[in-house]
Amino acid sequence: MNWILLIIAGLFEVGFATCLGKAKEATGNSALFWMIGFFVCLSISMFLLYRATLTLPIGTAYAVWTGIGAVGTVLVGVFIFKEPATFWRIFFLTTLIGSIAGLKFVSN
Repeated sequence: MNWILLIIAGLFEVGFATCLGKAKEATGNSALFWMIGFFVCLSISMFLLYRATLTLPIGTAYAVWTGIGAVGTVLVGVFIFKEPATFWRIFFLTTLIGSIAGLKFVSN
């Protein structure tokens, strides 16, 4: 169950990074709404990370949480913000995913 909470926490990390990127592009009330989304996603992500670390090792949980956030944020950047998907970005993204999976497999 705590691995599921950790994955959801990582997805909310992607959410707060996305909201931050959208707030940067927005003006007026729209920027305010994106910032509210940022703080809501941030709060949920941190709470779920805390809950997951009650039984998972903190080093593994934090690395997986940040990895999910990093991978998800790069994918959002490529597909939503039209950032370049170069060979090296995809290569290192793939190695990051492999590292996250490896941490999960070697943890209790």
